[in-house]
Amino acid sequence: MTTITFDTQEAVIKLKAVGVSQEHADAFVRAIVDSQDSLVTKDSLEIALSPIKTDLAILKADSVTLKWMMGVTIAGVLSIIVKTFF
Repeated sequence: MTTITFDTQEAVIKLKAVGVSQEHADAFVRAIVDSQDSLVTKDSLEIALSPIKTDLAILKADSVTLKWMMGVTIAGVLSIIVKTFF
């Protein structure tokens, strides 16, 4: 898992520099640090989506088969129609 670095002390200093109180700055920084635990990384997203990608590949293969089957069926029906009227 990828680690995201975040300088909490620098963030508190910057917040205090723009007029935010010490307590509010600490609370903001704690909220940011806590929210980083639930961030989704590219690797974890790839792992979570791999079953879906597999299912989509199977569906794509099935759709190709269905297209060929429909083509053969339509060609067969058309050949019967042509044979009947001509």
